[in-house]
Amino acid sequence: MHIGLIGGIGPAATVVYYQRLCAAVAARGGRLELTIVQADIHELIANNLADRRGEQAEIYRRLIDRLAAAGADCAAITSLGGHFCFDETAAISALPLVSAIAPLDAHFAGRGLGSVGILGTRVVMRTGFYGQLSRTRAVAPTAPDSDEIDRIGQLYQDIAVAGTCSDAQRRTLFEAGRRMVEDQGAEAVVLGGTDLGLAFDGHDPGYPVIDALDVHVALLADLATGAARLGA
Repeated sequence: MHIGLIGGIGPAATVVYYQRLCAAVAARGGRLELTIVQADIHELIANNLADRRGEQAEIYRRLIDRLAAAGADCAAITSLGGHFCFDETAAISALPLVSAIAPLDAHFAGRGLGSVGILGTRVVMRTGFYGQLSRTRAVAPTAPDSDEIDRIGQLYQDIAVAGTCSDAQRRTLFEAGRRMVEDQGAEAVVLGGTDLGLAFDGHDPGYPVIDALDVHVALLADLATGAARLGA
């Protein structure tokens, strides 16, 4: 199956999707057919914060039309924050959309996790992956006398736009995750933003971490190699 990716949101996340998808398909002994189109991260952030779902869905629609013209059989958005208008996009898309959110509930349940902490965009943290977790409890960052979700959401946005993560930013994210595990009952912390690998990859924060990107990539690799079917 020819996979279409909407990239650029942000560029670092797109690179990681490409690298991990190539590796996952190769590990399955398959051959990857892939086309990537470029979205604009600043446009997405503005529409996300203003909850302009229709406007962003129309932007995605035009990009998906380009993927369809290139021969793609399905499309995926390389940003969990970018899924805020998933339903609106799916309704007007020329291709089936492969959600990064839908597989997570089954993945967490399969690992026996009753509660997970979430790091990512403001919307992802506030809504607990858009309310799509039914078998696992979602925990968002909290801190005394502060709006921790806004603070972490802004920090994540800065990392995604810059494509880099400083040591100070990494320490802040690690500490937010630690509080969710030690104080709020999370059994693992989920990287619910596709650029968070810039902070966590190659580092041990001292608690279990699940990268939601890997769950999405595994599904896309199964589709690419015929191990899974759309809608199955």
